[in-house]
Amino acid sequence: MGGDHGPAVVVEGAVAAVREFGASVILVGDRAAIEREVTRLGAQSLGLEVRHASQVVGMGERPSQALRRKRDSSLRVAAELVKDGKAAALISAGNTGAAMAISMFVIGVLPGVDRPAIAAVLPNLRKFTILLDAGANVDPKPWHLLQFAVMGHVYARDILGFDNPRVGLLSVGEEEGKGNELTKEAYEQLKASSLNFVGNVEGRDIYNGGCDVVVTDGFTGNVALKISESLAEVLTGMIKQELTRDARSKIGAKLAMPAFERFRRRIDYTEVGGAPLLGIDGAAIICHGASPVKAIKNAVRVAQEWTSAGLNEHIKAAIEAEVARAEQGGRE
Repeated sequence: MGGDHGPAVVVEGAVAAVREFGASVILVGDRAAIEREVTRLGAQSLGLEVRHASQVVGMGERPSQALRRKRDSSLRVAAELVKDGKAAALISAGNTGAAMAISMFVIGVLPGVDRPAIAAVLPNLRKFTILLDAGANVDPKPWHLLQFAVMGHVYARDILGFDNPRVGLLSVGEEEGKGNELTKEAYEQLKASSLNFVGNVEGRDIYNGGCDVVVTDGFTGNVALKISESLAEVLTGMIKQELTRDARSKIGAKLAMPAFERFRRRIDYTEVGGAPLLGIDGAAIICHGASPVKAIKNAVRVAQEWTSAGLNEHIKAAIEAEVARAEQGGRE
């Protein structure tokens, strides 16, 4: 029921996921509105389950209010389905803060995880970079950044296929000792971990392929993510302007169209669907409010990959191993 386009786009994306990936989907929200969209798409025979919810969390609503006052919201009902084991994952294009808060307090967090983190999967010159936290925790502690790094490492390995993901700590310089107190303390903990820690990285390393997982606090991560989204839009717009400036440019553009189409796909966030909320005792994909059909469809695909890969079990094991390692190091 959330997002900029409401149930029309979300239902169509879910229907596309059922048809293309064989997904099993429960649509949660206003039953009448959802069933209208299912009928419009001719998808009555797909076996989609509809679970009615009488309330909707607004895009500008405070997460705390949504959590306390809207116990029959589509977000809350969907989270309870995951908690009760009736669904494996929650996917939402609605209010990000509310989706995160409801996921944390209804579904719960994994043992050993203090704070879940939003992981943004971004394109780079080689493949992808995972940036986390992208907005869930604006004021974390150093050990939270270590946990983010562990979760990002497991996601990069299990879902994106990196053999030994390189983990970098976002700072104002590459040299050891650069940054604020948070990054300095987190650096020491990451250095002592079993992760493939490559040290401090700068903003440019998010996109040049210098590392596979970039760890930072949610305030910095969210600012970096929003700047990146804006820059991608501006660059695409500038290229279009230049390619249509005169007849000669238009001819060249026509010849180069296959390359431009490949470029568009590489920077298209809809290919990865949304950002996983890592650290909850289930699975949650948080989609952009402006997500089109393709993004919703691919969010369902990523949720399937998450659950089939046993990601949460691997995150729990990895965090337990790091805790044991730290305790051993303290005794020595």
